[in-house]
Amino acid sequence: MTDEQLIAVATSLAGEFRTSEQCVAGGVAAALVTAAGHVYTGICVDTGSSLGFCAEHAAVAEMLKARESAVATIVAVTGTKQIIAPCGRCRELIWQLDRSNRTSRVIMSNGVAIPLSDLLPYPDA
Repeated sequence: MTDEQLIAVATSLAGEFRTSEQCVAGGVAAALVTAAGHVYTGICVDTGSSLGFCAEHAAVAEMLKARESAVATIVAVTGTKQIIAPCGRCRELIWQLDRSNRTSRVIMSNGVAIPLSDLLPYPDA
């Protein structure tokens, strides 16, 4: 799968919607492709009590259900179609899943992807 196709998958899922007075979902969507070539997706959930989670976490959970842990490439896209970097919590989650993920490609913008290790303060610690 090309980066453009992965971005399109995430973009197609992004779009905020309210489920209740306390919960908004879909403001960010993520898509990842594993080392085995499978694609997994997720959307964020934002709650008034901070019990929500990021889109990247949701995509990772889908991947783990399939007993995979090696991420080849990941992207997150907002409802306004802006590509954003994963937050520190998401970076750490991907790193801890599988040490090979230090080389996972993180799409930062159209045509720009960097290794996850470039986003971690001490990737070899």
